[in-house]
Amino acid sequence: MKCEKLDVWKMSARLSANVYKAFATCKDYGFKDQITRASLSIPSNIAEGLEKMSLKDQIRFLDIAKGSVAEFSTQTYIAMDIGYLEKKTGKDWIETADKLLAMLTKLQQVKQEKMI
Repeated sequence: MKCEKLDVWKMSARLSANVYKAFATCKDYGFKDQITRASLSIPSNIAEGLEKMSLKDQIRFLDIAKGSVAEFSTQTYIAMDIGYLEKKTGKDWIETADKLLAMLTKLQQVKQEKMI
């Protein structure tokens, strides 16, 4: 896989694993499913996109990954507010999400420059 070499993929995969561990015992299955799916969607869309032949498709999947980051961030804020997640952990995850967004945006820009 091409994605395994990218820091953005490594960071997002690590975040997803941490989310799964943090919510392993959560009994609110709807919330647990939503936040774990959002976190899993980030590295998954990066991986899927980078295997596409066309740059346009690659950029589109990176955009989907960015949407998943935004969804995950929203759910993290809610998890902190309702007491499902410690504030320190939540803030760390939000900080990571912000870094991921910046990295994905930069990667998209690099791909777009190759299209020109």
